[in-house]
Amino acid sequence: MTIQHNDTRVATSTAHPRLSLNQATIKYATLDEAIAVSVGAGYQSIGLWREPVQQAGLERSIRAIHDSGLRVSSLCRAGFFTMPEGLERRDTIDDNRRAIAESAALGAPALVLVAGGLPAGSRDLVGARERVRDAIGELAPDAKAAGVTLAIEPLHPMYASDRAVVSTLGQALDIAEQFPPDVVGAVVDTFHVWWDPQLAEQIARAGAGGRIASYQVCDWSTPLEADVLLSRHYPGEGVIDFATITAEVEAAGYTGDIEVEIFNQAIWDTPYDTVAALTRDSFASSVGVHL
Repeated sequence: MTIQHNDTRVATSTAHPRLSLNQATIKYATLDEAIAVSVGAGYQSIGLWREPVQQAGLERSIRAIHDSGLRVSSLCRAGFFTMPEGLERRDTIDDNRRAIAESAALGAPALVLVAGGLPAGSRDLVGARERVRDAIGELAPDAKAAGVTLAIEPLHPMYASDRAVVSTLGQALDIAEQFPPDVVGAVVDTFHVWWDPQLAEQIARAGAGGRIASYQVCDWSTPLEADVLLSRHYPGEGVIDFATITAEVEAAGYTGDIEVEIFNQAIWDTPYDTVAALTRDSFASSVGVHL
C-alpha cells in the first residue's frame, strides 16, 4: 500500500508518545522484527500477541522488551468462553490463567479478552454471554493477584455468531461492572463500536467507572472484504469519526497508550517498516491531533 500524492497525512520520524503498534498490524513479523520495526519508526509502545511471544519463548521475550525500552500496552488475546462446561472449557480456563501470567511477566497492564461465538448448534446468545461472565468470575482472582486487567473487547455484531457474543460496549460493561475496575475493564476499538448509537453514553459510563482498559483504532471502509475479518484500514482512510470518539475517550479520563490494530491482507503483505511508518503518520493526522 502506498500513500497517494493527495493524501493529507504528514510524514514524521517520531511517533506520538501514546501510540502503540499492535503486532497484528504486522502479523507475519517475529517478535524481534516487530520490536526492531517499532523502535526504528520511533514508537515508545507495542501491543503484543501471545503467539509470537510463545514462539520466541516467554523469558527471551521479556528480555527483548526490556532491552528495547518499549512499553507493552496490552497482550492479545485470551477469552473464548462460550462453550458449555466440560474438558474443553476447563482447558480454556487454564489457558487464560497462563495468559494472565504472561501478561504480568511482560508488563502488559491489560489482557484483551474476546468472548467467543455461539457453540456449534446453539442459538442461545443469552446463555453464551452468561458463560462469558462466569468464566471471568473464575479468572478475576488470578487477574487481581497478578495486577492485570481483564479487558473485554466487544466485537462488531457481524462477528456475534463465530467470534464474540459481546457486541457492544454496553454489554461489555454489564459484565465488567460485576467486578472491581482494576480487575475487569473494556476495550474501546473504533472498528467494532463506531456505529453504536449509544457509544458516547457508554464511553462516558466506562470512564465514570474507570473501566477503559484499552483504546484501539483503525478505520472502516466499504466494500468489506470477502473475509470481513480483514477489512480494517489505516486511520483516515474510511468513515470513522476519530475526532469525536477520541475526544469522548479523553473526556472519560483515559490516559493510556492507543493501539493501532489492523487486519488487512494487503497491509500484511507490505514491508514491515513501511507499515510502521504509514501507521505512525496516519495516526498522527487522524488521531494524534485530537489528543
